[in-house]
Order: sequence, then C-alpha cells, then structure tokens
Amino acid sequence: MWLVRPAQPGDLNDILDIAGGQGPRMSSTLPKKEEALSHKIDQSARSFAGRNKPAEPRRFLFVLEDTSTGKVHGVSGIDARAGNGQPFYNYRMDALIHASHELGISRRVEVLYPSHALTDHTLLCSFTIRRELRGTDAFELLSRARMLFIAGHRDLFTDHTVVEIQGVQTEDGAVPFWDSLGRHFFNMDFETADQYSGLLSKTFIAELMPPNPIYVTLLSNAAREALGQPHEQTRATFELLQHEGFRGGCYLDIFDAGPVLEARTDTLKSVVTSHPKTLHAAHTDDGELCLISGGNGEQFRCTLTPLHEALGDEVKVPLKTWQCLGRGSGDDVRITPL
Repeated sequence: MWLVRPAQPGDLNDILDIAGGQGPRMSSTLPKKEEALSHKIDQSARSFAGRNKPAEPRRFLFVLEDTSTGKVHGVSGIDARAGNGQPFYNYRMDALIHASHELGISRRVEVLYPSHALTDHTLLCSFTIRRELRGTDAFELLSRARMLFIAGHRDLFTDHTVVEIQGVQTEDGAVPFWDSLGRHFFNMDFETADQYSGLLSKTFIAELMPPNPIYVTLLSNAAREALGQPHEQTRATFELLQHEGFRGGCYLDIFDAGPVLEARTDTLKSVVTSHPKTLHAAHTDDGELCLISGGNGEQFRCTLTPLHEALGDEVKVPLKTWQCLGRGSGDDVRITPL
C-alpha cells in the first residue's frame, strides 16, 4: 500500500536519491545537499511533534512510502507561513497606461513589480516524486494528503494558501525569463540561483534584484511568452492543484516566472469534502476508493482505501487500512473521495 507520513531521519538517503533523480530541468525547494536536507527533516520532526524552538517556523515534510518495501518514492511539504520569518518574494504583474493627449496615443504596458505581499500565507512546497509515479493515484495521494493534514490541524495554518509552480525551461536547459532578467543581476546560472534558494533563504534576492518595476516590453520574446506558464513536466501537478481549487493570480515566481497559484484554505476541495468519521472494520476489499487519514501531529498517516460503507459518523474499511494508519476500532479518521 501507499502511505503518506511525516519524514524521518532514516528517510534521508531515499529523499536525496529522489531529489537528485529529477534531472537538471527540474527544480525544487527540496535541498539536494545532505546537511541541509537533514536539517530540514529535523525541523519538520520538531514541527510535527510541536517542539519548535523559540521563533522557529513550522515546516512540515511528508514522504510517500511503499509499505511493502519501506522505500520512499516521493516528498511533499507545507510551510505554515511562506517566508518562514523572512520576506517571500514574487513578481506581481500589473499594467500602466502610457498616454499622450497631444499625439492621441494611449498604450497599456505590462509591468512586473517586486513584491512580498504573499509573505506569511500558508505555502505548499517541496513536491517531488519519482518519474514513473507522475499522474498515478500515488501522485494524487502525496499532494492531497497535505490538505487533509491542514483540515485536521486547521489552527496551524492561515486562511490563504499559495503554491509556486516551476516555470518554462527549454530542452537545452535554458530558462527564458531568468536569462532575460535575473542573470544580469545575479551573475550566475539558474540552477545555481535555485540551489541557493533551497539551501539558504531568499534574502539574497532583495540584495541583488533591482527594486524598480520591470517593463515586460523590455524582456525577450521567449521571456514574455513564459510569463505565468508552467514547466511541461509540472503540467500534471498544475492541473491537480487547479482541480483542488487553486487559481493563478497576478503573482509570478521571481526566478522563472512560473505561476503562483492561490486559494482560500477553507474552499480547497480536499478540505471541503473531507469529513471526520469513526473507524470500523469491513470484511471485504470492495468499494469506492478514497483518501483516509488518521492521527495528529507526528502520528499523522494518510493512505488510499476502498470504502465499503459509511453510515452517519461511522466508516468501514479493510483491516489492512487500519494497520497502515496505525489506528484501531473507534478511532477518529478523516475521509475524502479520490
């Protein structure tokens, strides 16, 4: 069975293997360095256990485990507050009207404004999965389990949730937006800047990026076409999040101009359609396939199960689901349709 649970120190090597196997064209907020990743797992463990250090931000890291082998095949995360105590930078796309009454000319010009207006909103992040699982039920489980965790721990998260989607990158590894803008100020390639962003914070963006508005007309044609467009390999993630209720707004990723999706937390599909139930046993394995989660904090578990029967506040699922969740008869669980 597939199981989503909190990341543990013993998952380090599997996660490093997943992060390193995404290929040069895929980026992630998941560190690819052992020391940085180990720190992130430890920080996540403290967050799940409610043992955060004073002023330490809450960051949750989940893994997708194949229970038959114990091997980890994917990772996803939630930052309770985007920026984790520091500004969370994006570009905000807006427009200016340039007009001359004498010449009878009026022109709308798109402009990118550096912004950190999304700072402190809840952020979905670090979604990484082995290639062969993209677009499968396990893929959906790994993404949506985070929303069930939010639904069951609602007081830890804000009323607004955002997620950055990787932007356009060409077959030869070029990132049109970065090459047209960021490279001129950072004097480094996209991959290096992306690694700094994952290992450190994005404070260096404020130190190196121009604070002035950027006129879109000054960018290359390829960069303009890339604005707000997802990377071809993140299309399935993009569509799944749209189905969840996220929508693109006026914000773009500051490195590659990928879309930043936004939603009101309480309107997310998995939050709205999930219901607390009391666990009971079913004696057959048939029924509608659902997501089911149980346990609080570090005991949180989420898996897929056939739902045999749900009457009132009770739900009947196979015993193997009990074992996967580490739950027993009469325990509280949360379910939502796949």
